[in-house]
Amino acid sequence: MKFLDLAKVYIRSGSGGGGSVSFRREKYIEYGGPDGGDGGGGGNVIVETVEGLNTLIDFRYQQHFFAKNGQPGMGQQRTGKTGEDIILRVPVGTEVLDEDEETVLADMTEIGQRFVVAKGGNGGWGNLHFKSATNQAPRRANPGQPGVERTIWLRLKLIADAGLLGLPNAGKSTFLAATSNARPKIADYPFTTLHPNLGVVGVDNVEFVIADIPGLIEGASEGKGIGDRFLGHVERCSVLLHLVDGTSEDVVSDYQTIITELEKYGGELAFKPRVTVLNKVDALDADEVKEKLKALKKASKAKVMPMSGVARDGVQDVLRALRAEIDDSRLREKRLTEEPEPWRP
Repeated sequence: MKFLDLAKVYIRSGSGGGGSVSFRREKYIEYGGPDGGDGGGGGNVIVETVEGLNTLIDFRYQQHFFAKNGQPGMGQQRTGKTGEDIILRVPVGTEVLDEDEETVLADMTEIGQRFVVAKGGNGGWGNLHFKSATNQAPRRANPGQPGVERTIWLRLKLIADAGLLGLPNAGKSTFLAATSNARPKIADYPFTTLHPNLGVVGVDNVEFVIADIPGLIEGASEGKGIGDRFLGHVERCSVLLHLVDGTSEDVVSDYQTIITELEKYGGELAFKPRVTVLNKVDALDADEVKEKLKALKKASKAKVMPMSGVARDGVQDVLRALRAEIDDSRLREKRLTEEPEPWRP
Protein backbone atom coordinates (compact mmCIF):
# COMPACT_ATOMS: atom_id res chain seq x y z
CA MET A 1 0.00 0.00 0.00
CA LYS A 2 1.35 3.40 -0.96
CA PHE A 3 1.72 6.08 1.70
CA LEU A 4 -0.06 9.40 1.28
CA ASP A 5 -0.30 11.95 4.08
CA LEU A 6 -1.86 14.95 2.30
CA ALA A 7 -4.95 15.03 0.09
CA LYS A 8 -7.14 17.75 -1.42
CA VAL A 9 -10.85 16.93 -1.42
CA TYR A 10 -13.84 18.66 -2.99
CA ILE A 11 -17.10 18.17 -1.10
CA ARG A 12 -20.72 19.28 -1.37
CA SER A 13 -23.55 18.62 1.05
CA GLY A 14 -27.04 17.90 -0.20
CA SER A 15 -29.62 20.59 -0.85
CA GLY A 16 -32.92 20.49 0.99
CA GLY A 17 -36.04 19.49 -0.91
CA GLY A 18 -38.68 22.11 -1.68
CA GLY A 19 -42.00 22.25 0.14
CA SER A 20 -45.17 21.15 -1.61
CA VAL A 21 -48.20 23.25 -2.58
CA SER A 22 -51.11 20.83 -2.36
CA PHE A 23 -54.75 20.76 -1.28
CA ARG A 24 -56.79 17.97 0.15
CA ARG A 25 -59.20 16.70 -2.51
CA GLU A 26 -61.35 13.83 -1.33
CA LYS A 27 -64.89 12.86 -2.19
CA TYR A 28 -67.57 14.08 0.23
CA ILE A 29 -65.09 16.42 2.01
CA GLU A 30 -66.19 19.95 1.25
CA TYR A 31 -63.45 21.92 3.00
CA GLY A 32 -60.19 20.09 2.38
CA GLY A 33 -57.65 22.80 3.01
CA PRO A 34 -53.88 22.75 2.36
CA ASP A 35 -51.95 19.53 2.93
CA GLY A 36 -48.54 20.18 1.30
CA GLY A 37 -45.70 18.43 3.13
CA ASP A 38 -42.22 19.72 3.92
CA GLY A 39 -39.15 18.90 1.87
CA GLY A 40 -36.51 16.54 3.26
CA GLY A 41 -33.18 17.82 4.53
CA GLY A 42 -30.02 17.41 2.47
CA GLY A 43 -27.35 14.91 3.39
CA ASN A 44 -24.27 15.89 5.41
CA VAL A 45 -20.63 15.33 4.54
CA ILE A 46 -18.99 13.66 7.56
CA VAL A 47 -15.35 12.82 8.30
CA GLU A 48 -14.98 9.73 10.48
CA THR A 49 -11.89 8.01 11.88
CA VAL A 50 -11.79 4.24 11.49
CA GLU A 51 -9.47 1.47 12.56
CA GLY A 52 -7.11 -0.26 10.16
CA LEU A 53 -6.04 2.73 8.04
CA ASN A 54 -2.65 4.45 8.10
CA THR A 55 -2.66 6.34 4.80
CA LEU A 56 -4.86 8.69 2.77
CA ILE A 57 -4.17 6.87 -0.50
CA ASP A 58 -7.90 6.32 -1.15
CA PHE A 59 -8.33 10.06 -1.70
CA ARG A 60 -5.83 10.05 -4.57
CA TYR A 61 -8.25 8.12 -6.75
CA GLN A 62 -11.43 9.91 -5.67
CA GLN A 63 -11.39 13.59 -4.75
CA HIS A 64 -15.06 14.58 -5.20
CA PHE A 65 -17.70 13.66 -2.63
CA PHE A 66 -21.31 14.82 -3.00
CA ALA A 67 -24.08 14.02 -0.51
CA LYS A 68 -27.61 13.31 -1.72
CA ASN A 69 -30.26 16.03 -1.98
CA GLY A 70 -33.45 15.89 0.07
CA GLN A 71 -36.64 14.76 -1.60
CA PRO A 72 -39.34 17.42 -2.21
CA GLY A 73 -42.48 17.38 -0.06
CA MET A 74 -45.68 15.80 -1.32
CA GLY A 75 -49.40 16.08 -0.84
CA GLN A 76 -51.34 14.47 2.00
CA GLN A 77 -48.87 16.06 4.42
CA ARG A 78 -46.05 13.74 3.33
CA THR A 79 -42.54 14.92 4.15
CA GLY A 80 -39.78 14.26 1.65
CA LYS A 81 -37.04 11.75 2.39
CA THR A 82 -33.85 13.10 3.94
CA GLY A 83 -30.80 12.83 1.67
CA GLU A 84 -28.19 10.23 2.56
CA ASP A 85 -25.02 11.38 4.26
CA ILE A 86 -21.64 10.68 2.73
CA ILE A 87 -18.83 9.60 5.04
CA LEU A 88 -15.11 10.18 4.44
CA ARG A 89 -13.28 7.44 6.34
CA VAL A 90 -9.80 8.53 7.46
CA PRO A 91 -7.07 7.10 9.72
CA VAL A 92 -6.60 8.23 13.30
CA GLY A 93 -4.41 11.34 13.48
CA THR A 94 -5.94 13.09 10.45
CA GLU A 95 -6.36 16.86 10.54
CA VAL A 96 -9.15 18.49 8.52
CA LEU A 97 -7.93 21.80 7.11
CA ASP A 98 -9.71 24.63 5.32
CA GLU A 99 -8.87 25.54 1.74
CA ASP A 100 -6.07 27.87 2.92
CA GLU A 101 -4.26 24.74 4.21
CA GLU A 102 -3.63 26.48 7.55
CA THR A 103 -6.95 26.74 9.42
CA VAL A 104 -7.56 23.50 11.35
CA LEU A 105 -11.26 22.60 11.28
CA ALA A 106 -10.93 19.36 13.25
CA ASP A 107 -8.23 17.14 14.71
CA MET A 108 -9.30 13.50 14.55
CA THR A 109 -7.35 11.69 17.28
CA GLU A 110 -9.72 8.94 18.44
CA ILE A 111 -11.29 5.95 16.72
CA GLY A 112 -14.93 6.57 15.91
CA GLN A 113 -14.65 10.35 16.12
CA ARG A 114 -16.96 12.19 13.72
CA PHE A 115 -16.97 15.74 12.35
CA VAL A 116 -19.63 17.27 10.10
CA VAL A 117 -17.55 19.24 7.62
CA ALA A 118 -20.52 20.32 5.46
CA LYS A 119 -24.08 20.36 6.77
CA GLY A 120 -26.96 19.62 4.42
CA GLY A 121 -29.55 22.27 3.63
CA ASN A 122 -32.89 22.34 5.45
CA GLY A 123 -36.00 21.23 3.62
CA GLY A 124 -38.55 23.89 2.63
CA TRP A 125 -41.94 24.25 4.31
CA GLY A 126 -45.06 23.11 2.50
CA ASN A 127 -48.15 25.27 2.23
CA LEU A 128 -49.63 23.51 5.27
CA HIS A 129 -47.38 25.74 7.43
CA PHE A 130 -48.83 28.94 5.99
CA LYS A 131 -52.54 28.42 6.63
CA SER A 132 -54.23 30.85 8.99
CA ALA A 133 -57.67 32.22 9.76
CA THR A 134 -57.22 34.92 7.14
CA ASN A 135 -55.40 32.78 4.58
CA GLN A 136 -57.09 29.41 4.47
CA ALA A 137 -55.83 28.44 1.02
CA PRO A 138 -52.15 29.48 0.87
CA ARG A 139 -50.47 28.87 -2.44
CA ARG A 140 -46.89 29.35 -1.33
CA ALA A 141 -44.13 27.03 -0.14
CA ASN A 142 -40.50 27.49 0.70
CA PRO A 143 -37.71 26.12 -1.48
CA GLY A 144 -35.09 24.00 0.20
CA GLN A 145 -31.82 25.54 1.33
CA PRO A 146 -28.84 24.87 -0.96
CA GLY A 147 -26.03 22.63 0.19
CA VAL A 148 -22.54 23.76 1.16
CA GLU A 149 -19.79 23.39 -1.42
CA ARG A 150 -16.20 23.73 -0.28
CA THR A 151 -12.66 22.47 -0.68
CA ILE A 152 -10.81 20.92 2.24
CA TRP A 153 -7.41 19.35 2.87
CA LEU A 154 -6.81 16.15 4.80
CA ARG A 155 -3.40 15.95 6.48
CA LEU A 156 -2.28 12.83 8.31
CA LYS A 157 -0.06 13.02 11.37
CA LEU A 158 0.76 9.55 12.59
CA ILE A 159 0.00 8.72 16.21
CA ALA A 160 3.26 7.62 17.85
CA ASP A 161 4.79 7.87 21.32
CA ALA A 162 8.39 8.40 20.24
CA GLY A 163 9.88 9.80 17.03
CA LEU A 164 13.21 9.08 15.34
CA LEU A 165 15.28 11.98 14.04
CA GLY A 166 18.64 12.16 12.34
CA LEU A 167 20.53 12.74 9.13
CA PRO A 168 20.20 10.19 6.29
CA ASN A 169 22.04 6.95 7.12
CA ALA A 170 22.11 7.73 10.86
CA GLY A 171 20.73 4.24 11.52
CA LYS A 172 17.08 5.09 12.24
CA SER A 173 15.58 2.28 10.19
CA THR A 174 18.11 -0.20 11.57
CA PHE A 175 17.12 0.77 15.10
CA LEU A 176 13.42 0.35 14.28
CA ALA A 177 14.03 -3.06 12.71
CA ALA A 178 16.14 -4.17 15.68
CA THR A 179 13.56 -3.21 18.29
CA SER A 180 10.24 -4.03 16.60
CA ASN A 181 8.59 -6.26 14.02
CA ALA A 182 8.64 -3.43 11.47
CA ARG A 183 10.69 -4.16 8.35
CA PRO A 184 11.68 -0.80 6.84
CA LYS A 185 13.97 -0.68 3.84
CA ILE A 186 17.64 -0.56 4.89
CA ALA A 187 20.56 0.22 2.55
CA ASP A 188 23.95 1.95 2.55
CA TYR A 189 22.82 5.02 0.61
CA PRO A 190 21.00 8.14 1.82
CA PHE A 191 17.22 8.64 1.69
CA THR A 192 16.50 4.93 1.82
CA THR A 193 13.40 5.78 3.85
CA LEU A 194 10.96 7.68 1.64
CA HIS A 195 7.88 7.60 3.88
CA PRO A 196 7.27 7.22 7.63
CA ASN A 197 7.27 3.81 9.26
CA LEU A 198 5.70 2.75 12.55
CA GLY A 199 6.92 0.04 14.89
CA VAL A 200 5.72 -1.24 18.27
CA VAL A 201 8.58 -1.82 20.70
CA GLY A 202 8.49 -3.51 24.10
CA VAL A 203 10.56 -2.89 27.20
CA ASP A 204 9.96 -3.78 30.86
CA ASN A 205 6.55 -5.36 30.13
CA VAL A 206 5.13 -2.28 28.36
CA GLU A 207 4.79 -1.35 24.70
CA PHE A 208 4.90 1.95 22.86
CA VAL A 209 4.96 3.10 19.23
CA ILE A 210 8.00 4.58 17.49
CA ALA A 211 7.79 6.55 14.24
CA ASP A 212 10.69 6.59 11.78
CA ILE A 213 10.63 9.48 9.30
CA PRO A 214 12.91 10.20 6.32
CA GLY A 215 16.23 11.81 7.22
CA LEU A 216 16.69 15.56 7.34
CA ILE A 217 19.53 17.48 5.74
CA GLU A 218 20.71 21.06 6.05
CA GLY A 219 18.19 23.34 4.36
CA ALA A 220 15.30 20.90 4.72
CA SER A 221 13.10 23.74 5.99
CA GLU A 222 13.71 25.44 2.62
CA GLY A 223 12.69 22.34 0.69
CA LYS A 224 16.08 20.67 0.17
CA GLY A 225 16.14 16.91 0.04
CA ILE A 226 12.75 15.51 0.93
CA GLY A 227 12.23 18.65 2.99
CA ASP A 228 10.61 18.87 6.39
CA ARG A 229 7.13 17.78 5.27
CA PHE A 230 7.35 14.60 7.36
CA LEU A 231 8.18 16.38 10.63
CA GLY A 232 4.46 16.69 11.26
CA HIS A 233 4.39 12.95 11.97
CA VAL A 234 6.48 13.41 15.13
CA GLU A 235 4.61 16.47 16.42
CA ARG A 236 2.34 14.28 18.55
CA CYS A 237 5.22 12.28 20.07
CA SER A 238 6.06 12.55 23.76
CA VAL A 239 9.80 12.22 23.18
CA LEU A 240 12.24 12.44 20.25
CA LEU A 241 15.13 10.04 19.74
CA HIS A 242 17.96 11.90 18.03
CA LEU A 243 20.44 9.48 16.43
CA VAL A 244 23.89 10.80 15.48
CA ASP A 245 26.09 8.74 13.16
CA GLY A 246 29.22 7.88 15.13
CA THR A 247 31.22 7.25 11.96
CA SER A 248 30.78 10.87 10.84
CA GLU A 249 33.84 13.10 10.91
CA ASP A 250 31.98 15.94 12.68
CA VAL A 251 29.28 14.61 14.99
CA VAL A 252 28.70 18.03 16.55
CA SER A 253 27.89 19.57 13.16
CA ASP A 254 25.52 16.69 12.37
CA TYR A 255 23.79 17.18 15.71
CA GLN A 256 23.43 20.92 15.23
CA THR A 257 22.03 20.51 11.71
CA ILE A 258 19.01 18.60 13.02
CA ILE A 259 18.47 21.02 15.92
CA THR A 260 18.56 23.99 13.53
CA GLU A 261 15.95 22.40 11.25
CA LEU A 262 13.68 21.70 14.24
CA GLU A 263 13.90 25.32 15.33
CA LYS A 264 13.14 26.56 11.82
CA TYR A 265 10.14 24.24 11.59
CA GLY A 266 8.58 26.09 14.52
CA GLY A 267 5.96 25.04 17.01
CA GLU A 268 6.82 23.02 20.08
CA LEU A 269 8.86 20.41 18.24
CA ALA A 270 12.22 21.97 19.17
CA PHE A 271 11.25 21.98 22.85
CA LYS A 272 10.08 18.39 23.16
CA PRO A 273 12.10 16.04 25.41
CA ARG A 274 14.97 14.48 23.48
CA VAL A 275 17.18 11.48 23.98
CA THR A 276 20.47 11.96 22.16
CA VAL A 277 22.30 8.80 21.07
CA LEU A 278 25.69 8.26 19.43
CA ASN A 279 24.98 5.39 17.06
CA LYS A 280 27.26 2.88 15.28
CA VAL A 281 29.77 2.74 18.15
CA ASP A 282 30.64 -0.82 17.07
CA ALA A 283 32.59 0.71 14.17
CA LEU A 284 34.72 2.91 16.49
CA ASP A 285 37.48 2.18 18.94
CA ALA A 286 37.13 3.05 22.62
CA ASP A 287 39.06 6.34 22.37
CA GLU A 288 36.93 7.59 19.47
CA VAL A 289 33.73 6.73 21.31
CA LYS A 290 34.89 8.57 24.42
CA GLU A 291 35.99 11.64 22.46
CA LYS A 292 32.78 11.90 20.41
CA LEU A 293 30.55 11.34 23.42
CA LYS A 294 32.33 14.18 25.22
CA ALA A 295 31.93 16.51 22.22
CA LEU A 296 28.22 15.70 21.84
CA LYS A 297 27.59 16.10 25.55
CA LYS A 298 29.15 19.56 25.46
CA ALA A 299 27.10 20.58 22.40
CA SER A 300 23.78 19.24 23.66
CA LYS A 301 24.33 20.07 27.34
CA ALA A 302 22.64 16.79 28.17
CA LYS A 303 23.42 13.12 28.60
CA VAL A 304 24.47 11.28 25.43
CA MET A 305 24.07 7.49 25.23
CA PRO A 306 26.26 5.17 23.11
CA MET A 307 24.51 2.54 21.02
CA SER A 308 24.91 0.14 18.13
CA GLY A 309 21.70 -0.74 16.31
CA VAL A 310 23.37 -3.51 14.30
CA ALA A 311 25.09 -5.18 17.27
CA ARG A 312 22.16 -4.23 19.56
CA ASP A 313 24.53 -2.86 22.17
CA GLY A 314 22.88 -0.31 24.44
CA VAL A 315 19.51 -0.67 22.71
CA GLN A 316 17.63 -1.65 25.87
CA ASP A 317 19.09 1.31 27.77
CA VAL A 318 17.89 3.67 25.03
CA LEU A 319 14.41 2.13 25.11
CA ARG A 320 14.23 2.57 28.86
CA ALA A 321 15.28 6.21 28.50
CA LEU A 322 12.46 6.73 25.99
CA ARG A 323 9.97 4.91 28.19
CA ALA A 324 10.81 7.23 31.10
CA GLU A 325 9.73 10.28 29.03
CA ILE A 326 6.38 8.79 27.93
CA ASP A 327 3.33 9.31 30.09
CA ASP A 328 2.00 6.09 31.64
CA SER A 329 -1.43 6.68 30.10
CA ARG A 330 0.04 6.23 26.61
CA LEU A 331 1.78 2.95 27.40
CA ARG A 332 0.24 -0.46 26.83
CA GLU A 333 0.91 -3.72 28.61
CA LYS A 334 3.22 -5.95 26.65
CA ARG A 335 1.57 -8.95 25.04
CA LEU A 336 3.20 -12.02 26.49
CA THR A 337 3.28 -14.95 24.08
CA GLU A 338 2.64 -18.22 25.85
CA GLU A 339 4.80 -21.13 24.75
CA PRO A 340 2.70 -24.02 23.43
CA GLU A 341 2.72 -27.19 25.46
CA PRO A 342 4.83 -30.02 24.04
CA TRP A 343 2.96 -32.63 22.05
CA ARG A 344 1.98 -35.72 23.93
CA PRO A 345 0.83 -38.99 22.46
